[in-house]
Amino acid sequence: MKRAEDIILRPYITEKSNEEIAEGKYTFIVDRRSTKTEIKNAVEKLFQVKVLSVNTINYQGKQKRMGVHVGKTEAFKKAIVKIDTDPKPVTYLTKGGKEVATAKKYKTSIEEFGVGQ
Repeated sequence: MKRAEDIILRPYITEKSNEEIAEGKYTFIVDRRSTKTEIKNAVEKLFQVKVLSVNTINYQGKQKRMGVHVGKTEAFKKAIVKIDTDPKPVTYLTKGGKEVATAKKYKTSIEEFGVGQ
């Protein structure tokens, strides 16, 4: 089993990803062999947030040249993770028919992402 630190490699910070933070979408570079379920569990474990959905995109390396030297850029996998920005309390009925509400213990943003909102 992979550790959460091995799945989430680093944040992917661009202009578009900075705009999507307001909607609760965070973008990460992840391990190429990881699945959506592993990415979801890793983000929930590392940042203590509730993940609603995960979208992944595979990028192949492009061929680049500098003068006479030819090489390839690195292939990577990008994951866009949507988190729950408005957690609602869970309500349930006890044995006596009394309704009990418990507050969610999730964060509503990822402060460690390195971008101010």
